[in-house]
Amino acid sequence: MPGRHYICDMDMEFSEAEIQRYSRHILLGEVGGVGQAKLRAASVLVIGAGGLGSPLALYLAAAGVGRIGIVDGDVVELSNLQRQIAHGMGDLGRRKADSAADAVRGINPDVVIDVHPVRLGHENVAALVGGYDIVCDGSDNFPTRFLVADACVAAKRTLVSAAVLRFEGQLSTFKPHAGGPCYRCLYPEAPPDGMVPSCGEAGVLGSVTGVMGTLQATEVLKEILEIGEGLSGRLLVWDALSVLFRTMSFKRDPTCSVCGPSHG
Repeated sequence: MPGRHYICDMDMEFSEAEIQRYSRHILLGEVGGVGQAKLRAASVLVIGAGGLGSPLALYLAAAGVGRIGIVDGDVVELSNLQRQIAHGMGDLGRRKADSAADAVRGINPDVVIDVHPVRLGHENVAALVGGYDIVCDGSDNFPTRFLVADACVAAKRTLVSAAVLRFEGQLSTFKPHAGGPCYRCLYPEAPPDGMVPSCGEAGVLGSVTGVMGTLQATEVLKEILEIGEGLSGRLLVWDALSVLFRTMSFKRDPTCSVCGPSHG
């Protein structure tokens, strides 16, 4: 019956519609009703509603993550549509955060969406990062990546970070508050200006952002559900042309300028 509610493995009610929506999750022993309740209680901040953030936000919403924040200060342009699947022709000129929020609501109207149509800066990053359980970085520039990474260390928030360029993607999870390395343990400083081209300069195969954004969503869900082996201390690199996945290990840097002993 439409109004009936159920209890799934813990003291939290699920409606019949929720049971139907998440039935394939609930069938998984590693997820079940308890795990689905964890997803509903979780909050995730998605930084960037572009090639990575689009599939990331859509899959988090489809999975039933209870609250999703979307940060993006740009507007939708025609060149975005080659890879940024949260937007369509009717969204040209709209704020990306608004457009992505509408796409997410279209997938799952039960998810709470916080729209942040702003550019991240030193004046707002701490408040944004501190308001969510997990932070996902899908930004397209090094200053933002380092800003977000440092803020996550300060706020003791898990960071799941992905990057793409041309035919390659990278992904890792950073949990220095749990003893793992931080972003600066892997990349101590941003490269000099002009050394690493942007996607706008070097190009990117659109579907590569889809693969990496989906992998990013998977790692976020694993962190919330506390299942499987995460990517803390490991960097996943995917080369689409050779169809090769490589995982490289790295350790916490005792001299790190952000998470080292002298910095708390």
